[in-house]
Amino acid sequence: MISEEQKKRIDSKYLELITVCKPVIKTGDLKAINKAFEIAFTIENENEEIADELNICHAIDVATFAVSKIGLGTTSIICALLHHIIRKTDYPISEISKHFGDSVVKICIEYSKISELQTKQISLQSDKFRNLFLSFIDDIRVILIKMAHRLHDMHVIDTYSESKQKKICNELTFLFIPIAHRLGLYKIKTEMEDLLMKYYHPDIYNEISLKLDATKSKRKVFIEDFSKPIQRELIKVGFDCEIKGRPKSIHSIWTKMKKQNVELEEVYDHLAVRIIINTKKSKEKSDCWRVYSIVTDIYQPNPKRLRDWISTPKASGYESLHTTVKCQNNRWIEVQIRTTRMDELAEKGIAAHWDYKSFSSKNESNEYLNQIRDILENPSQIEFELDDSSKINKKSDKVFIFTPNGDLKQLPAGSTILDFAYEVHTKVGSTCRGAKVNNKAVPIRYVLNNGDKVEIITNKNQKPKLDWLSFVVTNRAKSKIKRSIEEEKHIDVDRGKGIIKRKLKNWKIEFSDDSIDKLIKYYKLKSSLNLYSGIAQEKFDLQEIRDILTDKIQKRKSTSEEKPVVAVQSKKQQSSDEDDDFLLIDNQLKDVSYNFAKCCNPILGDAVFGFVTVNNGITIHRNKCPNAKRLHEQYEYRIISVKWKDSVENPSFQAVLKIVGRDRLGILDEITKIISDDLKVNMISLRVESKKKKFEGIIKVQVNGSKHFDELIHKLSKINDIDRVSRISKF
Repeated sequence: MISEEQKKRIDSKYLELITVCKPVIKTGDLKAINKAFEIAFTIENENEEIADELNICHAIDVATFAVSKIGLGTTSIICALLHHIIRKTDYPISEISKHFGDSVVKICIEYSKISELQTKQISLQSDKFRNLFLSFIDDIRVILIKMAHRLHDMHVIDTYSESKQKKICNELTFLFIPIAHRLGLYKIKTEMEDLLMKYYHPDIYNEISLKLDATKSKRKVFIEDFSKPIQRELIKVGFDCEIKGRPKSIHSIWTKMKKQNVELEEVYDHLAVRIIINTKKSKEKSDCWRVYSIVTDIYQPNPKRLRDWISTPKASGYESLHTTVKCQNNRWIEVQIRTTRMDELAEKGIAAHWDYKSFSSKNESNEYLNQIRDILENPSQIEFELDDSSKINKKSDKVFIFTPNGDLKQLPAGSTILDFAYEVHTKVGSTCRGAKVNNKAVPIRYVLNNGDKVEIITNKNQKPKLDWLSFVVTNRAKSKIKRSIEEEKHIDVDRGKGIIKRKLKNWKIEFSDDSIDKLIKYYKLKSSLNLYSGIAQEKFDLQEIRDILTDKIQKRKSTSEEKPVVAVQSKKQQSSDEDDDFLLIDNQLKDVSYNFAKCCNPILGDAVFGFVTVNNGITIHRNKCPNAKRLHEQYEYRIISVKWKDSVENPSFQAVLKIVGRDRLGILDEITKIISDDLKVNMISLRVESKKKKFEGIIKVQVNGSKHFDELIHKLSKINDIDRVSRISKF
């Protein structure tokens, strides 16, 4: 029988449970909870051998933890109150089902199964145990109640035997801390880590705890002084906000002390200030970055300590913007910026997203079980998220950048200084020659990161260039550059036309359509506009123009062409019968020999031209060949037109592509499958290098033309974790 003193203790604990659960349970649920308590109390009272530590007291404590720490609801409270009944008594299961339904029975049975798992023969770290553990569970609440159970056990761990203490600590380390982390239950995770530290290293725990208590009042004053200027500025710009300050957990501080090999007073950032703003969901990202801008205007940030979990939330759904800033006395302090919604998610974990107090469908429970299965089967994942320095972020599609005045600009990920400059103003973009990012000088190609403060440096003599189009990513920048180049072309046309008019007048040559047409034909230009523009840009030699118009060039040209033509004919005589003939050479050259340039490896369908060499016949180059510009400028008279034949039988060409991406298991198999199996492309050679989780592959393939090659590039680009696929000239 339960004594009066024990009954008072039970009543006190149960009153605490009711007080805690009233705000979260539905109307009418209290009756079912009272019934569960009544059954548990009756069974305990009928027990002839009453221990000092009553089972019902423990059950009430577990139920209280399940509600107050995790936020579980009525079904879980009932299961916590009855979890020991099925295991330790012969109370009829049918009675539990009759009063509370089948779901309560099922949870209690599954709970009993995992509680009875023997871990002496099976290591908690083994795949065998994890698979066994998960095979018994069909409802996420089983794990959450067990987590509340083990958390309570840690608070009273001195009451257990040494072997039981070891089992509890191992389960926390290898099961429940990783699970709490994955589900976003950070408060519980932190509490379990602190309790484990207190158990394993009591002296260190107590020493840090005493130091934190001793500095509590100073810390409060420090945080108030730190927060005042921030709060003042936030209110000034109209933010509805709350600022909280706290020391980090003892376990977290100890980890930093070990990592940095310093005392508590020297820990880099053992304090944290949380700024919580109340804003619309559609403006959450931009408003958080605006707050970041205000904070970093007041205090100097450490760019290496910026953690953007707003653009890319953690696997648990955690969203927040973290930075570390230097304040008075050169102290570093972490600042966490989030909205009210984000803070609720951070505080409650999955409770902020799902009503797991009473799952409406099995799919909701399975969603969490899949997450837990993933973290238990891949325990290394937890290490990446716990260690900020090695965290792997997923790509975000946007970056938030600040002007020197603190104005916020939102740009696509991968945007450069030049993209930002054009976002500010067209004139700023057109005259941009570099920038200062976070007070450091960078070139216009510099790729921006979230939170960068950018001050554009301009030069009035700077003008947009064609190669700018190769690295800008915003449509605005591209269109402005193209328009500026077109406008510049018109200016060049007028300037070039003026230059040729003056020169012809000096040479006493009439400026006429015939003269201009003669030059257009010689240089094989599309129109007079190209001629005038080329003259302005000094692409054409004025003395050569004079010689062309006075027919002095013809003799020099014919002399230069003699040897190459002979060489071409000689080459043809030596050519193999097996050579494929894919091209139609300039109309006046029939049955000539040619070869494809090694510098650019043309393939069927490429825009090409022929170059008459002195000793090696005609070499076929791509229009985009790295040597094309030089050949056209210096040896225009040796360039001949070339086109592909309309019908070519069994074409086969070698081409080289470069693939860059994130190195992961199986990615090479996916690449080779698309090349060999999907597109039936013959892979001639492959070279792959991997460094810092990035790989670069150079692959030589045999294709039937440019369309075939473009299709290959397109398909390879669609593979996950591939950043870039491009054609290159050489292997």
